[in-house]
Amino acid sequence: MRRRQIRAVALCAALASMAVVSGCSSSGSTGSSQSPSSAGGTVKLDFWGWAPGYEQSVALFNKSHPGIQVIFDKTPSGSKGGYTKMLTAAQAGNAPCLGMVGYETMPSFAAAGAMMDVTQYLAPAKSQFAAWTWNQVTIGGKTYGAPVDTAPMGLLYRKDLFAKYGISKPPVTWAEYAADAAKVHAADPSVYLGDFGNDAYNYAGLAWQASAPWFGTSGGQWQVSLNSPANQKVAGYWQGLLDKKLLKTDPSYDPTLYKDMAAGKILSDVNAVWDTPILASSVKGTSGKWAVAPMPVWDAANPVYGNDGGSATVVLKGCAHPKEAAEFATWMSTDPSSVSNLIKVTGIYPAATSGLSNPALSAPDPFYGGQVVFDVFKAETPHIDTSWVWGPTMTQTSTDLGDGLGTSAAGSTRMPDVLTTVQNKTVAQLKQQGMSVSG
Repeated sequence: MRRRQIRAVALCAALASMAVVSGCSSSGSTGSSQSPSSAGGTVKLDFWGWAPGYEQSVALFNKSHPGIQVIFDKTPSGSKGGYTKMLTAAQAGNAPCLGMVGYETMPSFAAAGAMMDVTQYLAPAKSQFAAWTWNQVTIGGKTYGAPVDTAPMGLLYRKDLFAKYGISKPPVTWAEYAADAAKVHAADPSVYLGDFGNDAYNYAGLAWQASAPWFGTSGGQWQVSLNSPANQKVAGYWQGLLDKKLLKTDPSYDPTLYKDMAAGKILSDVNAVWDTPILASSVKGTSGKWAVAPMPVWDAANPVYGNDGGSATVVLKGCAHPKEAAEFATWMSTDPSSVSNLIKVTGIYPAATSGLSNPALSAPDPFYGGQVVFDVFKAETPHIDTSWVWGPTMTQTSTDLGDGLGTSAAGSTRMPDVLTTVQNKTVAQLKQQGMSVSG
C-alpha cells in the first residue's frame, strides 16, 4: 500500500536483532491530550485504526474491563491518510493513546518520535509472541507496542476456471505460473491468470520470498539493496510476463480488479492471508468457486514463502495511561475471544503463539468451498525468512516503488530500471534525514 512521506524529527541508527534499524526517539513523554481518569476511576483510551473486526475486539475488552474503556475511532487506512493523521496529532501533542501501525511503518514512526517506549509494561508479555514479531515492535532496544499478526502469502484462485482452461493443479513454482499464464491467455486473450498491481508491499513480499532484502545495517550504517542481483531477478521475472502481455494490470485493490475477478477475467491473486476475507467480500457472487494454495516458489525442492504485512497496536507519544494502553494492546492480541474475532473478521494469522491453536483457524470457509484456508498458511510459516528488515524511509520508498509499479504496468518504464530509481531515491532520502548509508 502506498504511504505518504513522514518527516523524521529525531534520527539515529541502531541495530535490533533480526528486526528493524531505525531512528531513535525520546518517546518517554507523558504529556497527553488523553482524558484523565473519570471521577469513578475509569481510564479512557482512544484508539485509531482501520481494520475490520477491531471494533468487535474493543467491545469485548470494554465488557470485561470496566475500569478501562477503549474508544475506537475508525480512520482511513495508513496509505490513505491514517498515518499522516496519527503523526500530525503526535506532533501537536494530542494523539490517541493507541494506534494501528504496520511493522513496515514503525521505523518511520520511531524516527519521527511518534511512539512511546512502553518496554517496562510490555516486557512480561514477550514470551507470548513469536520471537520475530516481537523484534518487529522493538526498535533500538525499546518496545513500542504488541504484535497482532503475521501475513504469509498464498495463491487465491478460481478452481472452476482453472479446470476450464486445462490447469489441473495450482502452479507450484514460478516457472509453472508463467507457463499457466501463457496457456490461459492463449486460450482466451481477454483472460489472465493474474494481475500486476501497484501495491509496493505486495511486491515486497515477492522480494522477501526470494531472499532479496531491501535494507540492512553494518558498521553503524544503513545498507540499501533494492537493485541487488536478487532483486533484479524478481523484477526481471515480472517484467518478462509484462512484456508478453500475460498479466492484467488493474491497480491493486481497485474496483476494476474485483470486477474483472467476478467476471472471470482474472483467475488468481498472489496475496497475503488477510486478503482472503477482502476477496470474499468483494466478489460475493463467486462464493464456493475459490480455493487457496501456497504461493508459487522458486525451488520446489526448497520452498520459501513471502510475508506481506503484519501490524501492531502501538502506544503513541504523549499517552497519559501507558500502563493501561499496554494492557489493552496485549489483551487484544492474546485473549482467545479477541483473537477468534480477528481471525474470523479481519483474517489475521496470529502473532501470539497461543493464537495458533485457536479453533477459528480450523473453521471451514464457505467462500473457499469449505476449505480450511489457514492450513495453507500454517504450513508455509516455518518456511518464511524472519530476518527481513524494514527501513526508516519506507513511507517514501513504498510511494516511489508503487509509482514505478504503475508505470511498469502501463509499459512506460521497466521494472529493473524502477528498482534502480527507487534505490537512488531511498539512499538520498536517508542522507537527507541525516543517516549514514551505503548502497
